[in-house]
Amino acid sequence: MTKTVTCFGELLIRLTPPGSQLMVQAQSLDLIVGGAEANVASGLAALGHDVRFAGLVSDNALGDRAVSALRSTGVDTRHLARAPGRMGLYFMEAGAGPRPAAITYDRAGSAFAEADPASIDFAGALAGSSLLHTGGITPALGPKGVALAKAANAAAVAAGVPVCFDGNYRGQLWSAWDSNPAEVLRALVSDATILIGNHRDISLLLGKAFSGDGEDRRREAAEAAFAAFPKLELIASTARHLVTSDHHRISARVDARDVAHQTGEIDVTAIVDRIGTGDAFAAGVLHQWLLGGNVQAMAESGLALTALKHTLPGDMCLFGRAELDAFSASGGDVRR
Repeated sequence: MTKTVTCFGELLIRLTPPGSQLMVQAQSLDLIVGGAEANVASGLAALGHDVRFAGLVSDNALGDRAVSALRSTGVDTRHLARAPGRMGLYFMEAGAGPRPAAITYDRAGSAFAEADPASIDFAGALAGSSLLHTGGITPALGPKGVALAKAANAAAVAAGVPVCFDGNYRGQLWSAWDSNPAEVLRALVSDATILIGNHRDISLLLGKAFSGDGEDRRREAAEAAFAAFPKLELIASTARHLVTSDHHRISARVDARDVAHQTGEIDVTAIVDRIGTGDAFAAGVLHQWLLGGNVQAMAESGLALTALKHTLPGDMCLFGRAELDAFSASGGDVRR
């Protein structure tokens, strides 16, 4: 049976110098539409799920471009409010070899970051929905972002809709204002059924370190989170080891209260675009969760989709079920 997912967050415009140029070299910038929650929305829509997106964008040409890009992936954008103001931007210099990618945010004062929660129809967006997917970037934008995040969670709780919360810690955003990220995020995660986050995210939430190593440390962290957050049923995360900017080794893990599964590590090489790969992982996990899959299916689906996203330029993951089902870590010959 088809289920509906509602995603909430800020649509962004990404501006990137062509190729692997530095910003100081650039004569032009490529424009790409993205944003963490929008990336999850597009990923789930590509996999055949009914997806709505709630939020607010600028009532101008850049807002039109963002809405058009998201709608083109099959996401229902009827619950995207419009208001005067600017779109949130970020600039990215792509990495190459030993040089990592670099991101500069230009999001302060965007129409979304200044939005009044009452301007967004959360109740309408959540009506009949099976899940709200949101995360830690919205509250990192400032006190008004915290209010937006709390309003989204409150609407989901009132509607009896489970919440998936992706920690998505962004130090640059939290450090730009007098914030207490652990306190804010604890309150939001307390509403969540699913947490996308690893042992470091849980350390931030609980203010404690975990002494184990590898799988043992991750299970120790998961059990501490389950004890601290009674509503929490599932925790999903990846582990990434960087060899170079275009060669990573990645594994995935999903913990439930009574069972867990961690995949083996796969090599992801010849990376085209690193951005949005964590969102692709979230979409792969939620895809199997919506289908009633077990923790192994969720972990393997998430890992496959994150690996595939590394091959695709742009923020959004656009692979369908056929590509996901046919995934092989070794690639393969042309499919004809």
